[in-house]
Amino acid sequence: MDELTEVFEETRGHLRAVAFRMLGRAAEAEDAVQEAWLRAAGADVNAVVNVPGWLTTIVSRVCLDLLRARTRRREEPADMAVMETVLPDRGRRPEDEAELIESVGLALLVVLDRLGPAERVAFVLHDLFAVPFAEIVDVVDRSPGRGEETGQPGAAAGARRARPAAGRSHAAAGDRGGVPGRLPGR
Repeated sequence: MDELTEVFEETRGHLRAVAFRMLGRAAEAEDAVQEAWLRAAGADVNAVVNVPGWLTTIVSRVCLDLLRARTRRREEPADMAVMETVLPDRGRRPEDEAELIESVGLALLVVLDRLGPAERVAFVLHDLFAVPFAEIVDVVDRSPGRGEETGQPGAAAGARRARPAAGRSHAAAGDRGGVPGRLPGR
């Protein structure tokens, strides 16, 4: 096994997590990781200093392309039934843990579905994977001065647009003080 294949296999879980959080669909996330492998395998990696970071960039760009295509096709939002996020056990009962995972996951998907493709990529990379905005601007092809602009105001705007939908879903579940009260701008 060559070095690129080895590093790719070591980071596959991370790459899949990045893709899933951007796309919201497990099958699309796996497709994005496979497409990233095809692009990486055909490239000259001798000059690459940080191969895992480079692979994350490739996956992010593949996801950005898929999100833009989804927008052009006016596809439906992410499959809300798919929740693969696992939170650590902190002494919660299993049913409480499942409820928390579902409510947080659904709220996050509502917010992500309200963002444009570039803003969604910036939000996921920065807020979920702690990638600095200076690195994100290269992924989303924005100028450095617009890096923070891409993530934070987009996230705040998405949260404002998502508040009514999140409120309805929590109200239907009997949670009157849930996520909407915790979103920015409240």
